[in-house]
Amino acid sequence: MRTQLFTLAVVLMLAACNTTKTTHTDSATKALDELQQAMTGTYSSAAQSAEDDAFYDITLHMYPIWKDRGHWLYVEQAVSTMPAKPYRQRVYKLEQVDKKTFRSIVYTLNDEDDVVGDWQVPESFDRLAAEDLRLREGCAVILAQQPDGSYTGSTEGDLCKSTLRGAAYATSEVSILPGKIVSWDRGFDEVGKQVWGAEKGGYIFLKQ
Repeated sequence: MRTQLFTLAVVLMLAACNTTKTTHTDSATKALDELQQAMTGTYSSAAQSAEDDAFYDITLHMYPIWKDRGHWLYVEQAVSTMPAKPYRQRVYKLEQVDKKTFRSIVYTLNDEDDVVGDWQVPESFDRLAAEDLRLREGCAVILAQQPDGSYTGSTEGDLCKSTLRGAAYATSEVSILPGKIVSWDRGFDEVGKQVWGAEKGGYIFLKQ
């Protein structure tokens, strides 16, 4: 009788543990789904550019890829008059750090020209493998969900190394709000002087 009771207790304990694990996993997946959805879409800085000529008219595309591998986004940015010649192509992997904190890990592509415009056909990325990506170490953006449901975050210190236009490192500050993304990317030299990027503030991208 004691053996049967002990066995029953163990079974119930394992069931409770599995239920807790499943609930935690489901919650994390839902949180990442919500962040990915908030980022997904085509955005434009045309309105900001029309008001202030210090900002270019930029089109930003962010669309999910590899849905069976987790939460990934293909990102493409181009001057709106030259959509076929993007100046930035990235792949983001979204991860959850804790209940309200997320990490957007940044990758570049080995063959960027091969995927220009493929935000329109996300399944085309299925032909790519892990070795087709290069991790940008130190360039992950840490995002915190705010009480109103928006997300704000940035890269960490000077960890994101860059050699663009004489820079030593780059920084990114991001806010993700309903129908809008504000992104401020800048490059700094070894003494902390800004050498590229917007000077007044971030680009304001409105969802199209």
